[in-house]
Amino acid sequence: MYENEKKSVLDAALEIKRNHLVALCGGNISLRLPDNTFLVTPSGMIYEDMIPDDVVRIDETGTVIEGIRRPSSDAPALLYIFKKMPWVNAVIHTHQPWATAVGLVADVLPACLVTQIDANRSDVYVAPFTPSGEKQMGVLTVEYAHDAWAVILKHHGVMAYGPTLKDAIFSAVYLEESAQTYMIARSVGSVPTLDPALVQVEADSWHSYGQPSARNKENS
Repeated sequence: MYENEKKSVLDAALEIKRNHLVALCGGNISLRLPDNTFLVTPSGMIYEDMIPDDVVRIDETGTVIEGIRRPSSDAPALLYIFKKMPWVNAVIHTHQPWATAVGLVADVLPACLVTQIDANRSDVYVAPFTPSGEKQMGVLTVEYAHDAWAVILKHHGVMAYGPTLKDAIFSAVYLEESAQTYMIARSVGSVPTLDPALVQVEADSWHSYGQPSARNKENS
């Protein structure tokens, strides 16, 4: 079942790897399905070695209901995010270096670039460290999300999410681009902030970005 959705999850995994947000088998992709079950990438498999059938389908308790692989060890955290953030239908966990670097030196990545505002919606906050595989990682993601579509996990990586898998990919990729620019600017001086009203104007403009028919189909 859900063969197209499994392929989309694998395609997303390969996309974040092409953008250097993970290495080898790092991170994971998860997707909410219409029957409120979930697809998640398997634990410890290199993405290029995977086929769609390696993507695991689990229920809301984390029990495998389709697939022969063991799901990501982060499944408890991912399921908590899906439960507490019902508007979220896709979650991407990465170990992207620039955003993770921000989390080592700051408590928040301010909304200071258009790509970050477009894809992440607002300031992106840094959540305290939690060891991998613990539900608490999801608890802190929800707590530190505020209005953003991503949270930086201190000493660890990023949780990026959105209403669709495409939105989650954009969130992760543009967060990394913005974090790199922020860190370069911070290394030579202070980073100016934007008026919150202007941030909101930019965030609202995202609704008209791209081809209307394509975005409407993606978000239907």
